[in-house]
Amino acid sequence: MRRFCLLLIVSMTTPALTLAQATDTSARAGIETFNRAFDQATRDMDNKATVALWEDDGVSLLPSTRPIVGKKAIGQMIETVVAQFPGARMEKFESACFDITVSGDLASEWCTEHQIVQLGAGKPPFDGWGKMLLVLHRGTDGKWRLKQEMWNQAAPPDSTAKTGR
Repeated sequence: MRRFCLLLIVSMTTPALTLAQATDTSARAGIETFNRAFDQATRDMDNKATVALWEDDGVSLLPSTRPIVGKKAIGQMIETVVAQFPGARMEKFESACFDITVSGDLASEWCTEHQIVQLGAGKPPFDGWGKMLLVLHRGTDGKWRLKQEMWNQAAPPDSTAKTGR
């Protein structure tokens, strides 16, 4: 009888586990699609595409600033920064994201990024490293968007390190 109960329990939970695994795989694929779109928008310095990756009520937490609340305010902040550097162009942008955690329609991940921006007008290029913590939300359309972001400056990685962590 115990063996029957155990087999019954296993047979009942296996489809649920398979569904959960499929859902997790689908969510991760959607987040990876988001990450590629985020990277491309950054490389292209495409402010419209970047803003489109945000939820309407998204919050950006940048160093030494007040929280920037809402897609409109985030877009205005991006435009203000870009306007300070006319002729700037992205020379290089690389990022890597780790530890994707999905809970229903919310997910989190942390990322490292490196960018080199040619500022023009004889100014030296910006060569910066950063770390980001992202909270993503899956909309009713199935797309993942930024709900919250926290970014801070990072030191360049140690060339002798074996991992990005």
